[in-house]
Amino acid sequence: MDNVFPSPHPLVAHKLTKLRDADTDPKKFRELIREISALLAYEATRDLQVRPIRVKTPLAEAQGAELVEKIGLVPILRAGLGMVEGVWELMPSAEVWHIGLYRDERTLQPVEYYNKLPVEPTVSVCLILDPMLATGGSAVATVDVLKRWGVRRIKFVGLIAAPEGIENLNRHHPDVPIYIAAVDDHLNEKGYIIPGLGDAGDRQFGTA
Repeated sequence: MDNVFPSPHPLVAHKLTKLRDADTDPKKFRELIREISALLAYEATRDLQVRPIRVKTPLAEAQGAELVEKIGLVPILRAGLGMVEGVWELMPSAEVWHIGLYRDERTLQPVEYYNKLPVEPTVSVCLILDPMLATGGSAVATVDVLKRWGVRRIKFVGLIAAPEGIENLNRHHPDVPIYIAAVDDHLNEKGYIIPGLGDAGDRQFGTA
């Protein structure tokens, strides 16, 4: 698909392999999520708009560039929280807005329980952060919220995705590019990504 961008970077592949390992403890799991998120954010923001600016170096003037777009990070609670710090290391001025969704285990549909977005959008580009794009329901619901809010550009950044989730997000929002570390094989009957990496929230917070 034209708007799905699995990372080709060897560092991402290396770190994702360690992330998948069932023996990786929560501390290391959180570190890996932060590191992979930074690498993916680098790829997802390559088209941000800049304007020319001149600065003085210790020796002379130099032509440079500065960002002109305000960036918003939207982690989907709770698993998306672990991705924020990695992206913040690249973009410390980015605003962070939380959207809380959980998946009804019977229907596999997202249920919104937290949303504190202001009345008017304060950013021009939003990066949705969620480690897993499984059924795609939470991602679709979050894009719906952000579009109603009035955000002009939205991107999804995640660690792994199932083809079913990609298809669902593309069907509802074909204008939202998907930046991912890897596309996995399929969903099982419970809606979990296979081979996957387990429950990203539980593994981060030691609640498995």
